[in-house]
Amino acid sequence: MTDLSTLLQADRGQSARSIHIVDAKTFDDWLASQPPRARAAAAAQKLKPTGYANAILPGDGPEDWSVVTVVANVDKLSPWCLAKLAETLPEGTYRLEGREPGPATYGWLTAQYRFEKYRTDDKAQGPRVLLTNEPASIDETLLLANVTFKIRDLINAGASDMGPADLEAHAEGIAKAYGGTLTVTRGDELVRGYPMIHAVGKAAGKGREPRLIEIEWGNPDHPRVAIIGKGVVFDSGGLDIKPASGMRLMKKDMGGSAHALGLAELVMASKLPVRLHMLVPAVENAVSGEAFRPGDVLNTRKGVTVENSNTDAEGRLILGDAITKAGEGNPELMLDFATLTGAARVALGADLTGLFANDDTLANDLLGAAESESDPAWRLPLWDPYDEMLKSDVADMVNAAEGTPFGGAITAALFLRRFVPEGVQWAHHDIFCWRQSAKPGRPKGADAVSLRATWKALKDRYGK
Repeated sequence: MTDLSTLLQADRGQSARSIHIVDAKTFDDWLASQPPRARAAAAAQKLKPTGYANAILPGDGPEDWSVVTVVANVDKLSPWCLAKLAETLPEGTYRLEGREPGPATYGWLTAQYRFEKYRTDDKAQGPRVLLTNEPASIDETLLLANVTFKIRDLINAGASDMGPADLEAHAEGIAKAYGGTLTVTRGDELVRGYPMIHAVGKAAGKGREPRLIEIEWGNPDHPRVAIIGKGVVFDSGGLDIKPASGMRLMKKDMGGSAHALGLAELVMASKLPVRLHMLVPAVENAVSGEAFRPGDVLNTRKGVTVENSNTDAEGRLILGDAITKAGEGNPELMLDFATLTGAARVALGADLTGLFANDDTLANDLLGAAESESDPAWRLPLWDPYDEMLKSDVADMVNAAEGTPFGGAITAALFLRRFVPEGVQWAHHDIFCWRQSAKPGRPKGADAVSLRATWKALKDRYGK
């Protein structure tokens, strides 16, 4: 992985090329103030006052050049406003002229992410270094970008290299690095204690056995926070098998676990004063003679029964057992992340996280953080009248509402809510964590979504 500390450095007056920023309001005045050679260069490069447009401006000598880029608002920089430059400029060192880059440092770093695990060609690009006069912010930005890179790497990896054991190994590394306690439940203990996790993962076979991965960290006297991530390392759909087109990206069905692991690392590395409990139910939803079946009635850790109405609605099953376990620790806050439903994507598209919460204050805190961090989310309702759609004729509930294609993200969230203890503040993030096309700072493929917003909300709540 790229050494990000080389890409963001304190400004100590070292040699660097200047980056000038303008927006639609200031463009004409800026252009008029430039010498003829700069105006000619801007015209030759067809510079217009539109987002991410940029141009190289000549100076007095052949090597004396600078850069101008157009941003949405010069008074309020976004995380992504310099990201295009970080992708396209020649290698070298740069500083923003006349102001600090602030939040744009994050996009500068994430724009230089490359996933090269499987590449044999050597097309490594030289680093583009950004200078800042706010050295106190460097460590936090580097930590956040490093965690983002790790999340992307975990999700981008092929399922053959990212099984339940690989998620366990990643969790073990984080726990060791920050003094956390790792607990892994598998085998007969999993059968007895977490029957839904076992049922979903038992068909995967030797070497890819299901397990519950937990990390506990922090002072027991601090507020207890549970973070839970869906860890379906590959989802065939089970016996209700997906078509090939629906299975193509299912290596990313462990994206929720990558986010839980990433948020846990942010908490531990920053020494946030909480008692952290991170849980990842890790399974592969495979097809074999051991596969669970439509119509099977599953026991749960909570003690209620679930009629399996669809083997492709497996994520909520494993989360149900994990949420129950998290609730036994009496947390005051519970957050889960899951690539749970296609219905959320139909409603919101790939860029918006679907947010569900059982507490308005918590929801507003998360939405406010999402807006301030340019990490967008949209709240969807826990609509109580839809709860009856989970009724079963033979068990306490079904896992997927039958007979209707409507409200799938809501009924999935309502299923999860049944396992959340009374009085616990809970938020559920239905995420996609994949970009079908690239944007500046956000290449095609895996991405961290809702991470920065959730981290800000946690810092605002506990960091003081």
